[in-house]
Amino acid sequence: MGSDDLFKKKRKARNTKELKRQKDRKSYKRILIVCEGEKTEPNYFIGIRSYYRLHTANIEISGDKCGSDPKSIVKYAKQRFGEEKNIGNAFDEVYCVFDKDRHTNYQEAINELKNSRDKNIFHAITSVPCFEYWLLLHFEYTTKPYSEPAEVIKHLEQYLPDYEKGKFDIFKDLSDLDKQLMHAIAYAEKALKETERENTDNPSTQVHILVKRLKNLNEQ
Repeated sequence: MGSDDLFKKKRKARNTKELKRQKDRKSYKRILIVCEGEKTEPNYFIGIRSYYRLHTANIEISGDKCGSDPKSIVKYAKQRFGEEKNIGNAFDEVYCVFDKDRHTNYQEAINELKNSRDKNIFHAITSVPCFEYWLLLHFEYTTKPYSEPAEVIKHLEQYLPDYEKGKFDIFKDLSDLDKQLMHAIAYAEKALKETERENTDNPSTQVHILVKRLKNLNEQ
């Protein structure tokens, strides 16, 4: 088989795969979620996607290919967006999920998204100091400042004694997911207002914005 024939065969296979994916896709928006963590954050959103019965062809979740700092998250999100846009299959919304933690490029990543040409498509979903604060809000409301993520995890372990970052399925330990999600969303909104009044961001999270968006898609 010549090189031209091989190229045509590969292109046909890609086109066939893409046509199948477009056929499988539902009528609601197509969303890309790029997470900082390799397992904890992606697994959480995979669980939410399943819980709200959203189709994998519409909601793509990535966490293992994009590095572990805010700038690499943004870089990968833009790369993935561009790849799909180039084949006429662009995402409608892109969410970059990352922590402040001790990342020196945290604010730079936020500013890059805000100043992006596609700023109405790209959104930063941040947590201070870490994603575990959002998980904690499933169980209680607190605006106690944390000096490092380990403090949040220690607090979370009061409710999830076996919690280990990257290896834990929180959905197994949520006895009433509907109720606990409602609490987490309400607590996150309340905490944001309180930290804004106090002119601080510790602790805070915007994960509820993305969860509410996915819930809304489920209701369409």
